[in-house]
Amino acid sequence: MKLHIGGKEVKEGWKILNAQNNPGVDFIGDISDLSGFDTESVSEVYASHVLEHVRQQDALPTLQGISRILAKNGTLYVSVPDMDILAHAFINPIASSEFKFQLMRMMFGGQVDEFDYHYIGWNYSFLTSHLREAGFSEFRRVGSFGLFSDTSEYKPYGFPISLNVIAKK
Repeated sequence: MKLHIGGKEVKEGWKILNAQNNPGVDFIGDISDLSGFDTESVSEVYASHVLEHVRQQDALPTLQGISRILAKNGTLYVSVPDMDILAHAFINPIASSEFKFQLMRMMFGGQVDEFDYHYIGWNYSFLTSHLREAGFSEFRRVGSFGLFSDTSEYKPYGFPISLNVIAKK
């Protein structure tokens, strides 16, 4: 099975796990509780802009849960807002207040509903350190996964705001 966590886009060969019961969702649940999935039962996990919604103290156990359900040599495609890029853009002295407000929402979530809060910020070093500790061994940063139309390729101001990493178990 291939599992798209937090997804909305139906794609052949992929099952969707989402916290909300949207059309096309196969499993209702949360990225931080994958207990309903058997060990090594998933070949690929795709998670775009969901890991930042996990509380800091739950980040490592959540990644360990993903590692547990991934088969040997399984692949994780993970995308998160890149705090290095967002912070760099935020401190630009010529940036407008409106621009900085939108960046702040990318950092902390839009907060339009109970699911849209960001509890942790990620950069490449922090993410790969957690991935390594969770049992992943290979990491590759990419500009695009080329799998789904989502925020992993979001360029609201002409530059990408996402950190996209492919990790192997």
